[in-house]
Amino acid sequence: MNEQTALVWFRRDLRVHDHAALARALAAARRVYCVFVFDREILDGLARQDRRVEFIWHSVRELDEALRAHGGGLLVVHAQARVEIPALAARLKAATVFANEDYEPLALARDHAVGEALSAGGIDFVLSKDQVIFAKSEVLTQDGRPFSVFTPYKNAWLKRLGGHDLAAHAVEPAAGQLATLAGFALPSLAELGFETTNLLALGIKPGMSGAAALLEDFRHRMADYHERRDFPARKGPSYLSVHLRFGTVSIRTLAAAAWHDAGRGAAVWLSELIWRDFYFMILHHHPRVITQAFRPEYDAIVFPNDKALFAAWCEARTGYPLVDAAMRQLNQTGYMHNRLRMVVASFLVKDLHIDWRWGERYFAEQLNDFDLSANNGGWQWASSTGCDAQPYFRIFNPVTQSERFDPKGEFIRKYVPELKGCSERQIHAPWLMKVDQQQAAGVVIGRDYPAPVVDHAAARALTLELYKSARGA
Repeated sequence: MNEQTALVWFRRDLRVHDHAALARALAAARRVYCVFVFDREILDGLARQDRRVEFIWHSVRELDEALRAHGGGLLVVHAQARVEIPALAARLKAATVFANEDYEPLALARDHAVGEALSAGGIDFVLSKDQVIFAKSEVLTQDGRPFSVFTPYKNAWLKRLGGHDLAAHAVEPAAGQLATLAGFALPSLAELGFETTNLLALGIKPGMSGAAALLEDFRHRMADYHERRDFPARKGPSYLSVHLRFGTVSIRTLAAAAWHDAGRGAAVWLSELIWRDFYFMILHHHPRVITQAFRPEYDAIVFPNDKALFAAWCEARTGYPLVDAAMRQLNQTGYMHNRLRMVVASFLVKDLHIDWRWGERYFAEQLNDFDLSANNGGWQWASSTGCDAQPYFRIFNPVTQSERFDPKGEFIRKYVPELKGCSERQIHAPWLMKVDQQQAAGVVIGRDYPAPVVDHAAARALTLELYKSARGA
């Protein structure tokens, strides 16, 4: 400990335990201040009702309470981070600003600007790895190149993994080491320019306590994860994705929980966590994927991009029950089951022939757990334009997917109640019912529920033509 004062800048790491930057600051400085910035560069472009902002707000409040329990507190600011962080560090006479790395392009640009401003004032800017287990170029092929296929990346990831990679960063402040200042209280949501949403009514509990409760619940279900995860009507996933996104739980905690469990379910869940590292790695080495296909030949596809069909998809009016149920889940809750993310993405691109980037942007606006690298990777996977993506000729049949993964129609009935009178057989393709069957089920197709906006077989044929043409261009 050789510094007098340090400042820890919290971003997407809203916790006090297993926090790389905070642990490093406590080891380096006698006095440590902590700050969170509600960054106007991000917030000013959002709708006034945004569940993510409300999730962050509650998580920041809990973080402040936890820091106060250690004798400190959180300085909360509503401003531009690239301006406020250097100014606050100078005011506090901090020798160093500590933060955890962020890998998204806009965050990298922000951090570069902050680092330049701090350096001009003689203040160090120290970044730590915290969001991922392995970052950037830590897992490479034997010839030193980044992987582009998941399975060999996963094998190399697992081969490199050791207990030290999963070890928690100890956060043990000495008495009086954490400090705070008056005048930096948490502003209300209204003062930030936002309104309350249905976040809490949905049963979503933000903060470290919310993450801990979900993890404890999932530990008892992890063994069955591989069998239950694809069925949206069943309690299969961990539901921790939004907590991982905002760092109310550390990736090391989750990966360790899976790694130390020898079961099949735990191994499959760990693979999902490794996919997250994989997509972060892809974004680092290939930042062009934000706007371009990972496989450049598919940028030659000329999608028809029918705006009316896109609106039908967004508004859950496609006439395909599983697709519409999934989109209603997203619009009403900000969450969508992972299997359904693949189904609706495939449907948008390969049935409606809408550019994958349109769907990616819509998900970015709606998902509570939106993460640029994973969202981009998932959409490029589904559209066959990405690394290790499904082949372009693999096109999900929305009816077959419905019959397989929601066989009794339980998920559909929850979000498309107008079809609740349909039998288990009818509910997956209600337009095939005869008029008397529709009347008996209490739903007239075309009046109470839309007819399909496209014919899947015809749409599939056009998709094959589009992709073959691009491959031959």
